[in-house]
Amino acid sequence: MGVDLERIAAGLVADRRAFHSHAESGFTEFWTASRIAGALGEAGYDVLVGRDIMDPSSMMGLPSAEVLDACLERAIAEGADPATALAMRGGFTAVAGVLRNGPGPVVAFRFDIDAVDVQESADPDHPPARDGFASAHDGAMHACGHDGHAAIGLALARLLAEDRAEWAGTVKLVFQPAEEGVRGAKSIVESGFLDDADFMVAGHLGVVPDGEGSFYSGVGGFLSTTKLDIRFTGRSAHAGMNPESGRNALLAAASAALHISGIPRHSAGATRVNVGRIAGGSGRNVIPGEAFLALETRGETSALNEYMAAEVARVAEGIGAAYGVSTQLSKAGEAIGAESDPGLMAIAAACAAEAGYARVSGEPLPLGGSEDYSFMMDRVTRRGGKAVYVVFGARLADAHHARRFDFDEGAMLPAVRTLFLMARRLSRGAIAAPARFAYNRQPMRLPRIG
Repeated sequence: MGVDLERIAAGLVADRRAFHSHAESGFTEFWTASRIAGALGEAGYDVLVGRDIMDPSSMMGLPSAEVLDACLERAIAEGADPATALAMRGGFTAVAGVLRNGPGPVVAFRFDIDAVDVQESADPDHPPARDGFASAHDGAMHACGHDGHAAIGLALARLLAEDRAEWAGTVKLVFQPAEEGVRGAKSIVESGFLDDADFMVAGHLGVVPDGEGSFYSGVGGFLSTTKLDIRFTGRSAHAGMNPESGRNALLAAASAALHISGIPRHSAGATRVNVGRIAGGSGRNVIPGEAFLALETRGETSALNEYMAAEVARVAEGIGAAYGVSTQLSKAGEAIGAESDPGLMAIAAACAAEAGYARVSGEPLPLGGSEDYSFMMDRVTRRGGKAVYVVFGARLADAHHARRFDFDEGAMLPAVRTLFLMARRLSRGAIAAPARFAYNRQPMRLPRIG
């Protein structure tokens, strides 16, 4: 590729460890996004942040204003560029870099950047703790590999900028907040930023237990999902003197949890429902006036998931009426079904083999889970483009979302090489780009940060 791979590998590790030590949950990635924006600007990209590429009405599951402001202030205190961070106030932490290199297709890549709400292990044999880059933030940890994804994205950005002779057209690198809980992608999609993408690529480190050297050229079977919050509001009362004047919201929530778990599954395909959290009440002698449920539904298709979500609403409202309490449902996250394009899978497999993976699968990997990148895949394919989601094998210290999660940092470099080779082949017509775009169009004028 005509570049110093050892230098790229060293930069990958440094970036990954910086992101890991500054773990930030969804929509609070102010430090992470600021660092990414600065690096993209230094590499010569047109940089867009926040509201430039996010539709406010499509953001789901936002933390409270108090939490967002506190995390913003923390990021600036830890060295985030104040101007960039302040431009993201309110949770607008998406970043994109655009690099134009003459006529050709538009190839877009997605990298998720958020951490998980997990307290990282402090055990001395846990590599981040042992080597001094464990999360500095209580209750937030990169326990899913998104720190590696962000580092891979920056390495790809620098490689594309340095090796312009190897590709043509336009690349769009999207660094997405709030993938956990499937909350962040839809806002980027609804902004229209990806509407001119001919090809869309994303991937994930780990996922399967095969370890390093394995590559899966496409993921299929994304489950459509809806994340729901349900609030029950009754009336508090003294549990001894006048319990008859109370309306017990906690009992309503508990009953709803049981009945929701018993919703009949659908015969047309896989369906899921899970109540993950219940909270309510204030004391043993007080009739609880408020209670809360956090749950999710999933379905093999969007229609099946919609069936499950509608049943949840029906059950919750019926239970609320039976207990004389009000119910309020709100959507905290969402993803749809999607499949990887077979043509892009073939390109990905060939590039992975060239990049050095020992075992390359050309068959779709059934995910059995959900990813809001599915919104991006759907938008691109509906407009005539093609999209794929790949898996980069990596040796893992523990399961995803576990306190001792870690991955072999050597897994990042072959991922970068694979993505660069894909960009090169796609820009050179390995797959015909959709005819809907004219490549002699004038480039848009985009603001640059940094």
